[in-house]
Amino acid sequence: MNDRVISAGIDVGSSAIKAAVFESARGTGRTREGARWIGRAKDRIRRRDTHAVVELVYEQALADAGLAPSDVDYVATTGEGEGLELATGHFYGMTTHARGAVFLDPRARAAVDVGALHARAIRFDASAKVEGYRMTSQCASGSGQFLENIARYLGVTLDEVGTLSLGADDPEKVSSICAVLAETDVINMVSRGITLPNILKGIHESMAGRLAKLLRTMGVKQGVVLVTGGLAADQGLTACLGDAMRELKLGAVDVRTDPGSVYAGAIGAALWGAYRCDRLAEQAA
Repeated sequence: MNDRVISAGIDVGSSAIKAAVFESARGTGRTREGARWIGRAKDRIRRRDTHAVVELVYEQALADAGLAPSDVDYVATTGEGEGLELATGHFYGMTTHARGAVFLDPRARAAVDVGALHARAIRFDASAKVEGYRMTSQCASGSGQFLENIARYLGVTLDEVGTLSLGADDPEKVSSICAVLAETDVINMVSRGITLPNILKGIHESMAGRLAKLLRTMGVKQGVVLVTGGLAADQGLTACLGDAMRELKLGAVDVRTDPGSVYAGAIGAALWGAYRCDRLAEQAA
């Protein structure tokens, strides 16, 4: 038996697919000590067939790792990937984002996963065991799709939103938590000459306020909170979430993001896949 495990994680989201490939020592259990992230890829679905995009992203991640499909011991899916033919097994998103967050920052004790259609807060211990979980309501105003729609209306890309928000000097509050009404607010702001940075930071503050309340209801009072998911690269949102936590007198919480945060779900799936691979090998022995 090879002393290394090659595992792949595929996070199937509503608007994007992320894949991560790991090499780790066999028998290292939940900790996956010495696990190396050796391949990654991501792509937007953009009205294409989801299964076709999954296969493309998986192929790209394997190419990045210099591997063939036959080299992989376990393929784990998460998100909306349950039932994919290429998968060995499937893991729930809250467990994969928790495990991915701990891999990216061992001090993390909570994660805020902001995806295209929803946002959720997850609390966990040092071994990524989930201790609490809360999701925003069905309204889309706290989601990535909502923010992307606003950015499109304002004529900026989603990648530009965070930097513009950080440059705000007088943010304009969004009065409604309803996505439709919030978009109406933005139209009115534009007609009144409110600057793009002040509009975007106002939206970030509204989103961050809702996310901070989720964290508070779960009892998150200290430690690192890692922002994961599609909006993890939005530095403006991360900054506003930190401010919102301080306003709730949760100043001992350190809100952070990581360059790899967008892959957190895929990372966690790959690492849990390696763990399950070990357990299956033990049972077969």
